[in-house]
Amino acid sequence: MVLARLQGSIRSCSRPFAIARASVSQLGGKAKEAALAELAGSKWEYDSSRDAITKKFDFADFRDAFAWMARVAFEAEERCHHPEWFNVYNRVEVLLTTHDCQGLSEKDVDLAKKMDELFIPATE
Repeated sequence: MVLARLQGSIRSCSRPFAIARASVSQLGGKAKEAALAELAGSKWEYDSSRDAITKKFDFADFRDAFAWMARVAFEAEERCHHPEWFNVYNRVEVLLTTHDCQGLSEKDVDLAKKMDELFIPATE
């Protein structure tokens, strides 16, 4: 019941794949360098083997990690761009790449910035 109400509050990603692919291009050259330099300041790392960016987020506990993942899931759905991620207890490992263009795109940079904005770090 709660999930149904939450789902009704956001636009679902329903664009046809052909339209989504046509509108996404892989970052290259100076644009990629600038994006990676900007994200490096918030500890995103570049994975050249997948043309992707990765980051590990540490939270106070599982509840905070899962709540953050839920908030990110709604943002991802709004953008029709979904992360690859892995969660164990208070840690979430994220990999962002755009499958439609087979590499890093502005969609990844945008979602990475939103993830950082929503992140509340664990306090010592």
